[in-house]
Amino acid sequence: MTLVTIIITSYNKAAYLEQAVKSVLAQSYSNIECIIVDDGSTDNTAKIAQDLIAKYPQIQYFLKPNGGISSARNFGNSKASGEWIQFLDADDWIHQDKIKVQLEYLQNCSERDVFAYADYERVYVDENHRITQHLPHKVGSLSRDKLINRLLICPDFLANSPFPLLQQAMLFKKSIFDNYQFDETLKACEDRELMVNLLMNGNISYVYTPIVGAYYRKHSTNLTDNGLLMRESYIRYFEIVKHKYGDAISLNNKSLSLLVDKAIELKDTYLLARVARLIKFPTYIFNGNIRVSNYLILRTLYTIRLALPNFILYKHRRGPRSQKIIAWFSKFKI
Repeated sequence: MTLVTIIITSYNKAAYLEQAVKSVLAQSYSNIECIIVDDGSTDNTAKIAQDLIAKYPQIQYFLKPNGGISSARNFGNSKASGEWIQFLDADDWIHQDKIKVQLEYLQNCSERDVFAYADYERVYVDENHRITQHLPHKVGSLSRDKLINRLLICPDFLANSPFPLLQQAMLFKKSIFDNYQFDETLKACEDRELMVNLLMNGNISYVYTPIVGAYYRKHSTNLTDNGLLMRESYIRYFEIVKHKYGDAISLNNKSLSLLVDKAIELKDTYLLARVARLIKFPTYIFNGNIRVSNYLILRTLYTIRLALPNFILYKHRRGPRSQKIIAWFSKFKI
């Protein structure tokens, strides 16, 4: 049987690690190597991991200095012996038949470098780790162009379809990583950047496997809830894609317009300048209400915005005092 390596990356996710590991050990496909990469956790991840190793000798544990998710995945991949690679975050888990089903589909692929992707389920939990909602995400079989276009829509709420290539729901031929790695300069969007690279390479094939392969836990400590980190990651991701592929890929203007709106709201001149170098004019700002035909008009609008108090433009920035001011002025008809 072909050896599959499942790499579990953990940073301060001790509360969930055992469930992730047990979902690996419960796989109906038995020839599995399980590697835990502790990315410099400060909780009791190490103790949980050592307790698991004592029970299950097929588990390997590595502790490394904190370097982020990309660094942890790349490190784990360097330790892997399997012909196939699966990445799993410590706060998520996988379906017991995931590996078996995906390998069955992949055996029909003659290409050297190939990956599989699957459907998944988003699981919402509260502050006490209790599950509050299950939200199935059916991805389906998509063309290469559709996958690339969807990867360039972020945040995901801008799209009318689920994120298609969740790492936890995928399985990779290890040979892919002879030439590709996760970008360690990205603290988020590293999965999007990797997958765009793979999809732009016509020699790498893929298959869709119709199974709910993974369960992605959504809670208050997800990195995707960190607004500043995500804005920097989005713009850095777009800059990397633009640098690598130029006009071969059309960046998503809706995503870039959202970043423009945020730069204007925050009076972030640096962010605005970076986005302006990527965006295609004309574009629409202020939730699509204002058409901007060129960069000069954008700069003019931004200069006007700098002179205006936040509460004039943004309802969510209004406190009790500013609400009274707005209410007073609304009495007058001009």
